[in-house]
Amino acid sequence: MDKKITVSDAEWTVLEVLWSAGKPLNATDIRNGLGESRRWERTTVLTLIQRLLKKGVLRQEKREVYYYEPCVKREEYIKDETKDFVDKFFRGSSRNLAAALVNSEALSKKELEELRDYFNQNC
Repeated sequence: MDKKITVSDAEWTVLEVLWSAGKPLNATDIRNGLGESRRWERTTVLTLIQRLLKKGVLRQEKREVYYYEPCVKREEYIKDETKDFVDKFFRGSSRNLAAALVNSEALSKKELEELRDYFNQNC
């Protein structure tokens, strides 16, 4: 991404529906894709879509109704957010992040073993 874009948790939920679909969706499809956990009114979904359009995170295409798709890939957004998080809280050090996770006991022994195996295979 060229410029820093921040989305709210609610906006992230809309993006997740679109990324999962892998194709443009209309507002009704997005609302239906939210599932039972988020029974937002249609106007709420439209407001979130408008915010994402204004931020340049979504683009729209007029067919019989408007269809929306993300302008950024999920992986790209997560990569940028992760970098910002590490920069902000761990002075840019991934090692400090890993140490904090281990020290906070946020990782189980199994997860630590999986990470060790991952690093051994990929580094």
